[in-house]
Amino acid sequence: MIEFLPKDVADELAKARIAQQAKKTRLRVEVGDEMIPLVRLTSTHFAISKDLAPRLRGLVDIYDGSRHLYQALVVATSFDGDAVVFEFKRNTATCTGPALDFERDENAPVALLPN
Repeated sequence: MIEFLPKDVADELAKARIAQQAKKTRLRVEVGDEMIPLVRLTSTHFAISKDLAPRLRGLVDIYDGSRHLYQALVVATSFDGDAVVFEFKRNTATCTGPALDFERDENAPVALLPN
């Protein structure tokens, strides 16, 4: 059906679809102090709206709402309609606790109880 629509109408429909996806998602990429909503996130890349896309290159942080998911090294690779696709050079999941560099004892206390 889209093949029969005039080009300007099809372009506006694509922009509206991307804007709707950006409103629905809680996924955001943070660059410095700027938070940009993601259109799509996969294991190899993410996409953001062409209108909102700054020249991203380097280290970014990816959030789901307020939860920090990944710290990634990215580079812009292509355009997908009205979205800019950024591929991961490195994508590291963040940890919620400190890194353990020793073996934990099975009988170690879980917490310290006051007297």
